[in-house]
Amino acid sequence: MLQVFASRSDLIIKIVLLLFSNAAFAEPALIALDVGHDLENTGAISARGLPEFGFNRSLAAHVSEALKNRQLNVREINFDGKITHLADRPAQAAGSDFFISIHHDSISEEYLQHWIWNGEVQSHTEDKRGFGIFISSNNPDLQTSLSCASSIGRMLRQAGFQPTPWHRRKHPEADAENGVWFFDNLLVLYRTTLPAVLLEAGVIKHREEELELIDPQRQARMAEALATGIAACLPAKIDQPNLAVR
Repeated sequence: MLQVFASRSDLIIKIVLLLFSNAAFAEPALIALDVGHDLENTGAISARGLPEFGFNRSLAAHVSEALKNRQLNVREINFDGKITHLADRPAQAAGSDFFISIHHDSISEEYLQHWIWNGEVQSHTEDKRGFGIFISSNNPDLQTSLSCASSIGRMLRQAGFQPTPWHRRKHPEADAENGVWFFDNLLVLYRTTLPAVLLEAGVIKHREEELELIDPQRQARMAEALATGIAACLPAKIDQPNLAVR
């Protein structure tokens, strides 16, 4: 009887060793992180006359660091601001597991007011503030896009950031509670071959929110929430081990 138990024990040990010898280590997800706009087309202009691209690049740098701290791989796209053609962004993201484009929001002309800042006339809004997340129903992996967008929005809310309800005026809701909306015709969302979201981190035309959005500590806190949301929706990829006993 003891010999039978020993044989079974040896078999179990052999199987465990084979599992470890055949299983690949978990492969971290590869995140394509895109800085919205570029040095030529700098995007929206803030309430104090600053270009959106600078806000985008600054936040993206924090997001890149936060993702790497979670052992995720990062493919940085347009951090130098030299990509001027939108189609080049999803092209550079090919082969990644997830695409996120970082932006900051504005508002339509009819909702703007004017004020003097540093001796110059600038425009601002008091009507719209907060983050928004966009996905496209034309994306080839809509389910993962929505899952990750909701995960990101949920983590942002838990960190104290508030989504804006403003997008309800123009966009169908995907997950309004977490600030997720459909924007089907955004090229960077539907031209990709992978799940994709576009984040509007806040409204730089809002005078108070602009000051918050430019604060490095707040950027780092938002980046931590973003990275947590992305990591939660993209589990590591593990190759199936070969279970054959030799």
